[in-house]
Amino acid sequence: MRIVLTEFARTRLFPRESRRNTIRDITAKQFEAHLNAHPPVAVLDGYAPFCKLHVHRNWTSTRCMAVPITDANRHLLRSDYEARTREELPVLVRWFEGVDAPVAEYLVAILYDRAQLAREGTVIDADWGVVGCLYTMTPEELPMAPITMLRNALGVEEGGSGVPLDRDAYRRSVAFWSTHANWRG
Repeated sequence: MRIVLTEFARTRLFPRESRRNTIRDITAKQFEAHLNAHPPVAVLDGYAPFCKLHVHRNWTSTRCMAVPITDANRHLLRSDYEARTREELPVLVRWFEGVDAPVAEYLVAILYDRAQLAREGTVIDADWGVVGCLYTMTPEELPMAPITMLRNALGVEEGGSGVPLDRDAYRRSVAFWSTHANWRG
């Protein structure tokens, strides 16, 4: 089984200008090589049959992506309308500024199979393509953000995957993201 890093993931996980809240200490090429050379500690089913999550112990200094919202840090929350790509419509997002997250224990690579990526307009020369990565303290998936679930339900034309909305999963996502936020450094 061969895994490649999609361009969508490359620009988000390894931006041209390094940020404190992205993957640290390695290049995109080294990340891809590690995923292919080291078996994951766990393989989890994703939100659809074409999605798998490969859990790896963090071998970098990458920090957790989500931070609990407390009375002490609530004033550091920011929000704005942003799009992940030029083609997507901007959506409301929120994040912390001025907080430090702990170093993550796990990197959870989010993989889509070759057929799904082709449906979404991305052709890869591999079995699986990385579309994202979660940086977590536990070897499990963080709930997908509610807006990502909605975008997926809208379909490929709007930057999603075409998977219908799972109302129970959406409620679990809202419960988590009501008490946590990403951070930027």
